[in-house]
Amino acid sequence: MTTLNRIASLLRHSMGLDVASVGMMLIERAVSERMSTLGMTQDAYLLALQSAPGELQELIELVIVPETWFFRDREAILSLARMARQQIAEKPDRCVRVLSLPCSTGEEPYSVAMALLDAGVPPANFHIDAIDICHRSLGIAERGVYGRNSFRGKLLEYRDRHFDTSKDEARLSELVRQQVNFRHGNMFASDFLLNEKPYDFVFCRNVLIYFDREMQQQAVEVLDRLLHTQGTIFVGPAEAGVMLRPNLVSAGIPLAFAFRKRSGAHPATVVVRKISPPPMQIKPVPTAAPVRKPFANVIPAVTPVATPTAPANEAILARAMQCANQGELAEAAALCHEHIQKNGPNAAAYYLMGLISDARQDNGEALQFYRKAIYLQPNHYEALTHLAALLAAQGDTAGARLMQQRAQRVAATVANTQEQPHA
Repeated sequence: MTTLNRIASLLRHSMGLDVASVGMMLIERAVSERMSTLGMTQDAYLLALQSAPGELQELIELVIVPETWFFRDREAILSLARMARQQIAEKPDRCVRVLSLPCSTGEEPYSVAMALLDAGVPPANFHIDAIDICHRSLGIAERGVYGRNSFRGKLLEYRDRHFDTSKDEARLSELVRQQVNFRHGNMFASDFLLNEKPYDFVFCRNVLIYFDREMQQQAVEVLDRLLHTQGTIFVGPAEAGVMLRPNLVSAGIPLAFAFRKRSGAHPATVVVRKISPPPMQIKPVPTAAPVRKPFANVIPAVTPVATPTAPANEAILARAMQCANQGELAEAAALCHEHIQKNGPNAAAYYLMGLISDARQDNGEALQFYRKAIYLQPNHYEALTHLAALLAAQGDTAGARLMQQRAQRVAATVANTQEQPHA
């Protein structure tokens, strides 16, 4: 093993980073910068990393490239605000606990705080912990001053309510800043948040894709430990397959990529239906539809209703989705096969089979099914992102980057045509 590979392995064990997901070039560039600063050779620098935790932190600061903006995951943030408001309405003295991990430069936890305040939740009724491994990002977050890159899309009315924009930069209001508690932390540390009370809501979006399967497993165990028995966890679109586990099920919130623990009652699906604007409804998947809208196929925990007029082939795929949500993977796979045998190749069925294989950690089958879904429907966002994550985990950096670029083009198209109001 080369010295650079040993350094990459050290990063993996310390922060979970799978080099294949970011490319060895990024690691090499960061190592070269630190070596130049310290005047060391690679071997000497490796020794410094192994003996000095402070130097390892310096390297971590360089390999992390923050990429976030306010209300980036709009539907997840609005869903959290709706559910929190409902919980507090039922128990007015309740204090809802939210965890943002990693919080990067603060846009995510601040967006949650703004959404909760806009939903009418009193400041005393919610608490947000925001944790990141990067000191540099936390410094930016605590300052609360942002440039134009943090504001994207067309729906920016929240900026007028919560920011002072009288100068070239936008300064966040003190009310919002006071609601978020920033601190440094590493989710792979043995003592990470050991004495904390469980959280009602956990945001851990778009970070699991940078871990390999072993580290993903460890991360999900940490998140499961931190989540309240009736809590909800939000992940990124490409991470839904990682969360398909016996003790976790989809929360059934369209476009939010939310999961909850299997046991215990949970108000999530009721809340989404009660509060306006009405949520996007997941309809039975048409067997002959040539193209679906992106984001529509992330195994929502729907309860399909088989009416006398509904075609039998639609009911089969709806039952397969329901079985997958309930963790009955073998039954779900059998129903997908039945659907394909009766109706021919179908992108929705192949994507669902890919998720099932992903949950079983059968990478080979998952790759084949995602590719089949993309062949039938080239703009299938979820299949593209899941395939990118698998390719990255297997070391195919070029292939992963290509799939990510295609997915980003699809997402950009949707963002330009289907903007949703944030309140």
